[in-house]
Amino acid sequence: MRPPRLLVVTDRTQAAGPLTEVVAAAVDAGARAVWLRDRDLPPAERRALAAGLRAVLDPVGGLLVWGGAAGAPEGTAVHLRAADPFPAVRPPLVGRSCHSAAEVARAADEGCDWVTLSPFAPTASKPGYGPALGTGGLAALVPGAPPVLALGGVTPADVPALLAAGAHGVAVMGPVMRDPSVVREHLTALAG
Repeated sequence: MRPPRLLVVTDRTQAAGPLTEVVAAAVDAGARAVWLRDRDLPPAERRALAAGLRAVLDPVGGLLVWGGAAGAPEGTAVHLRAADPFPAVRPPLVGRSCHSAAEVARAADEGCDWVTLSPFAPTASKPGYGPALGTGGLAALVPGAPPVLALGGVTPADVPALLAAGAHGVAVMGPVMRDPSVVREHLTALAG
């Protein structure tokens, strides 16, 4: 399976309603890949939330991505933080958060299926992270990288320049959590 072009990243603290309903609205708008981030939840609650999201994604052939490898349901794709160890048993798909050339090289050596590069732009969701890569910084990290998803402050208007810079797609959290209908704008931009 190819990495997603649009990866919706969850954050129930920004969600316009119950997270499962927000994700269902994003799926109705065309999203087909969701990264369940919300790592602060107790394990049982997180697994229950994953089951609810899978019930939304499975009927449309969607992809659920578990944030981190710990506690991931068997057979679930995972997305690792930059410093997380690679799982001893490889999940079906593995993404990794990257912020530097060294982290991108590590992800490539591990055989990750995609990387997120962040932050693309300053973002209210992750203040203090940076400096922002911008299109030039992202373009400099793409050669030799697994497929790249730009993350952090990405708007639909940014997508053409990101694709021209070598990005495979985008990962979006805050805007989709607040208004799932923006998925349509991102998908239109990705279809370019």
